[in-house]
Amino acid sequence: MTTTLSGTRRGFFRRLIPPTPMSRRLATQSMLFSTGEGAFNTGSAVFLTQVVGMSAARVGLALTITGVAEFLMAYPAGRFVDRFGPKRVWSLATWGRAACFLALPFVGSFGEYLVVGLLFALAASSGHSSYQSYVLDALPTEERIDTQAYMYSALNVGFTFGAILGGVALAFDNLTVVRWTPWFAAVLMAFTAWWISRLPQAPHDLRVASGEARVRPPGPGALRNPGWMLVTFFNGTLWTNQVLLNVVIPLWLVEATDAPHVLLAWLFGTNTVLCIFLPAYTSKGVRDLRDAVRYVRISSAFFVASCLITMVTHSTVGLVTVLLVWLGHVTVTGAELFISGASWSFQAELMDPRRRGEYQGVQDVSRTLGSMWAPALYTYLAMSRGDQGWLAIAGIIVVATVAIGPSVRLAERFAVRHFPADQVDRDAGDDALPETLEDTGQYAVPEPAPPAASSTQGLDLT
Repeated sequence: MTTTLSGTRRGFFRRLIPPTPMSRRLATQSMLFSTGEGAFNTGSAVFLTQVVGMSAARVGLALTITGVAEFLMAYPAGRFVDRFGPKRVWSLATWGRAACFLALPFVGSFGEYLVVGLLFALAASSGHSSYQSYVLDALPTEERIDTQAYMYSALNVGFTFGAILGGVALAFDNLTVVRWTPWFAAVLMAFTAWWISRLPQAPHDLRVASGEARVRPPGPGALRNPGWMLVTFFNGTLWTNQVLLNVVIPLWLVEATDAPHVLLAWLFGTNTVLCIFLPAYTSKGVRDLRDAVRYVRISSAFFVASCLITMVTHSTVGLVTVLLVWLGHVTVTGAELFISGASWSFQAELMDPRRRGEYQGVQDVSRTLGSMWAPALYTYLAMSRGDQGWLAIAGIIVVATVAIGPSVRLAERFAVRHFPADQVDRDAGDDALPETLEDTGQYAVPEPAPPAASSTQGLDLT
């Protein structure tokens, strides 16, 4: 029995390590990136108000302007990625983030911060489109979802490390330390950019190098694919679990329950731990679009359960309230984990492989439209309408869940009509990168598989 339990524990922790060289390299990049971001974000409020000297209202205005700019840049950035290649744009965007972090200690006014913030928005738009395009382009079909799950876990590990480092900087209670914290993030971003440059060329990068990608592919683009726009819009609505997680439930705990405020730390800690250890397991059931739609339903069931559980805590007391609020937070984390797997499948199956950057840009726009209203609406419904408000939030998710099925079928029919079969086959087969890759950026010749070799487990990441 002891041997069995020990083997089970070893198997559990071994399963947390990405199984292929490429997946480990991508997971490492995710952790480097999020550690730098997390280190700055932890103290960003102190930095902007006390170092830069902006009022809270000015901070909010600046963040709103840069958020709108990132939204408007999403589609052009995606077209740019298709034109110049995902790896090149990804690396350049990360160098751009490093430069912005280097500039931050010298910012001293609202206008100066806005300039840097707009450059951040440009880097974020192009970086997100290029990173997603590269991951889908560089990996074999059977590894895409699982690899993104490992990258998602690594991202959460990095944000945790970054938050700890940012907290250490804040613990000095010294504005000079806070002022120069962005340089730590800049160093990590520069190292991340170098790491990206050492990744192999993806098939689309090779087409760019040969001049093939300079000619716009024939056929309709992403903006003429109504199924894709509907899928990503409703997917954005389903991702409003993050609004429940980060905004509504914490506000509800403080304003409508008798739970101690220190419980908030346990809630976010639980979410972080679950999002580190579980994505590699929860993503295993997604292998096609039918599985993805099933995962949407499971995610929505968790979301609705969270609404119903949290709803009753305004009339409970003591330990019962604490346990129910915690359970509500855990169930909304379940919604996050299952919609992640579904989202990765939609990206892998419903994007035109010749236009992944453009499709990613359209997704960023549609998904934002499907979720940007949620913080204001959900907060109003929960805090002002009570039980009816929580039921309305659950109803919104049910409607999005019902609508995403026909939307996926519409996008699938579009793919059958307009995505060239030979390109899809080539993308999933001959052009998929082998597991053993050289740092030269060219394809490596894979070692012959040993007799009776076991199949490789897959991976995935945002």
